[in-house]
Amino acid sequence: MEGEKSVAERILVVDDEIEIANLIEVYLKNENYEILKCYTADVALNYIDTEQIDLAILDIMLPGTDGFEICRYIREAHHYPVIMLTAKDSEMDKITGLTLGADDYITKPFRPLELLARVKAQLRRYKKYNPALMLQNTDSNTMIHKDLILNINTHECFLEDQEILLTPTEFSILRILLEHKGNVVNAEDLFHEIWKDEYYNKSNNTITVHIRHLREKLHDEMEHPEYIRTVWGLGYKIEK
Repeated sequence: MEGEKSVAERILVVDDEIEIANLIEVYLKNENYEILKCYTADVALNYIDTEQIDLAILDIMLPGTDGFEICRYIREAHHYPVIMLTAKDSEMDKITGLTLGADDYITKPFRPLELLARVKAQLRRYKKYNPALMLQNTDSNTMIHKDLILNINTHECFLEDQEILLTPTEFSILRILLEHKGNVVNAEDLFHEIWKDEYYNKSNNTITVHIRHLREKLHDEMEHPEYIRTVWGLGYKIEK
């Protein structure tokens, strides 16, 4: 059952607004998560280097090094989910964060219960594909398409024998498209399959940004794709 955690997930919370950081801490601790809270990038980077972390919540607007740079630093070595907090409803901030490897974003002011729901959704997906939690599963679960290999058990992706580092969201999108290889999967279905909730609308470009970033990592040209093809007006497809 959810909530029956043998080891509490550890969440890094980075926000220079002390009241916001404290509010997030209260709600997450109430769900039995362990919190690493800080108000500056320097302390956050030290936590990232020295502590075991399962998810990071990063405010974009920080003094000195901003949340984008922290996200970039995390993605150099870690797969765990990143949720960005932005004080303004800026489409460019959202796109920038997603492009740097963030898995989700939420705009201030936010409802704490909505943030909590996002955290739970991200951790569910991360835990599902975290190899440390799958050691008892010895069966191979590998998906292959051309020169692309996706190992579900180890959360590894290889392209022409070179490992490609994917975020949990990117990994999920690629897995879903491979599972439906030969068929079109529309953006709304992708969104609901990944996030399991209802905050999707037609103007939401979250999936589009993740697809674009995924293509960059796969060196896939949109005009002549080897892997992910856009079917205009319908969705995305990996050919058989």
